[in-house]
Amino acid sequence: MPRHNYGGQALIEGVLMRGRDAIAVALRHPDGRVVYATERLDSGFHGSRWSKLPFMRGLVVLYETLIVGTRWLVRSASLQAEEDEVELGKGAIALMLGLTLLAGIGVFFLLPLLLSTVIAGGSDSRFAQPAVEGLVQVAIFLGYLTLISRMPDIHRVFQYHGAEHMTIHALEAGDPLVVDRIRTYPTAHPRCGTEFLVVLIALSIFTFSIVGKQPPLLMIASRFVLIPVLAAVGYELLRLGARYRANPVVRAVMWPGILVQMITTKQPTPDMIEVAIVSMEEALRADGEAIPAGSAELPRDTLELAGPRRSGGLPRHRPAGEAEVAAPVSIDPPLPGA
Repeated sequence: MPRHNYGGQALIEGVLMRGRDAIAVALRHPDGRVVYATERLDSGFHGSRWSKLPFMRGLVVLYETLIVGTRWLVRSASLQAEEDEVELGKGAIALMLGLTLLAGIGVFFLLPLLLSTVIAGGSDSRFAQPAVEGLVQVAIFLGYLTLISRMPDIHRVFQYHGAEHMTIHALEAGDPLVVDRIRTYPTAHPRCGTEFLVVLIALSIFTFSIVGKQPPLLMIASRFVLIPVLAAVGYELLRLGARYRANPVVRAVMWPGILVQMITTKQPTPDMIEVAIVSMEEALRADGEAIPAGSAELPRDTLELAGPRRSGGLPRHRPAGEAEVAAPVSIDPPLPGA
């Protein structure tokens, strides 16, 4: 079993696996092939002493996940649309991510604050408004996930999400990465980002109940200021919850996160699991880890990206099981100090 806890993310017709120092992406090409690429984690913070400190490490992981994950989500969508020449720069990705985060804060934090202020504005209780705010947050969160899960394209993304979790389960159990073994594992996983969001909402309800009813501007400012703090604390709680999941008390406390994953993960098809296997195997190779004995030997092609970083031509086919001779492919050049 690898010494690092592997995580991942579902993409459009693909899976991203995050390792110790690199990520690997595998995508189902429109022509049916599985294509892959690896990329070093070169955020500028990765590997620094700050990235290993409690509470700081969660913010670093969250930053890397958002930046890298958004970039590859766009690339995976472009591949399915057969628009390989479309490549967003770092500035465009940052702008898109910033707007998305502002929209998320507005919908999941400021809108519940506004509604709860209107609903409980006449109450003299210090805790009435925060209690209503928490209920509205939960309702919006669950309603949003349920609504988008009914969209066919999102349903497929949730299937790839399930394939990602099942493959990580198999790796952590020391099983070979083969479809038949992976299919025996559940689609929910205790380190899932969905569970992180559930923990974040629970923390916000608790924290803002303590803050209580304040002047409107102060309440709005507190949401912006405390969200990074709550995210850092939530990450540490998620780590503890995954480490001590065998404890019945911890399992009961974290159970809502598993329940919500019934919405955000679905049973994948065998060909989706194959994509997750390729992604995991390439992530292990990029980190210099051994692939579990007996794992599937699936054909794959390197993903060629347009632009000055890559030469043209057809992808190079690498027979399954062939070891990398050179260092893993780096989509973006390493940053100084990384």
